[in-house]
Amino acid sequence: MEKILTQLRGNTSIIFAKGDLLEVKAALDSQVREAPARVGSIAPKDVTIKAGPTGIDPAQTSFFQKLNIATKIVKAKIEIINDFQIITEGDKVTPGQSALLDKLKIRPFEFKMTVKRVMMDGNLFEPQCLSISEDDVLAAFSRGVGQLTACSLGSGYVVPSSAPHLILHSFRMLAAVTYATDYSFPEAAAMKASASAGPAVAAKAEVAETKEKVASVKSKSSEGVGGFFGDEEEDY
Repeated sequence: MEKILTQLRGNTSIIFAKGDLLEVKAALDSQVREAPARVGSIAPKDVTIKAGPTGIDPAQTSFFQKLNIATKIVKAKIEIINDFQIITEGDKVTPGQSALLDKLKIRPFEFKMTVKRVMMDGNLFEPQCLSISEDDVLAAFSRGVGQLTACSLGSGYVVPSSAPHLILHSFRMLAAVTYATDYSFPEAAAMKASASAGPAVAAKAEVAETKEKVASVKSKSSEGVGGFFGDEEEDY
C-alpha cells in the first residue's frame, strides 16, 4: 500500500487489469482530445506557429508585438513572416501565449490519460516497459548471446553457444591438414570432391581456352606481317 500511496499525487487514477497490459495502454492512447494552452499549465511539448496568414485584422497586432513575432499586413490581414516557436516544453504558459493561440484557434495540446507507473507482483515499473515487444526481447537476447560467445572464444572458456564455432574451426584445421598430406577422412574427401567439381575447374578450363585463342591470334598476325616490305629478304 505504501508504494501505491506514494504514486497518488495530483490528478491520478488507478486501473486494475487482469489481461494484457498492452491492450489497456492501446485503449488509453486511442482516447485523445485536443486541449487549449491554459494559463499557468506546464507545456508537455514545444508549440510552433507556422508562417502564413492568420485571418486577424491589423488592430490586434499588439498580441504579436508582445511576443516579438515578425508580421506584415497583407490584404488588411495580419500575416506571420517566419515560423515562430511560441512555447517551449516544460515552461509555464503565459497569458499572452494563451490569448494569441486562442485567437488563432490553435489547440496545441492533448487531453489523455498517461501511464505513470506499472505495478505487477508488488514491483513498480516505468511505463516504457509496456512498449517492449517480443521482437525487442529476442533482439536483446541475441545481442547478449553474441557477446557471451565472443568472450568465450577470446578467453578459451567453452560455453554452449561457442561450441559450434570451435567445432567448425577444428574441422577447417583438419581439412587443411588433408590438403597438405596424404591423410584424409570421409568428410574431408567429400569436401575435396565438391571443390573439384565446382566453378574453379570450369574457370581453369575457360582460362586455358582463352590462352589458346590468344596464341592463335598471335600466330595469324605474325604470318601477315612478312610481306609488308617485300616477300623476299634482301641483304644490305
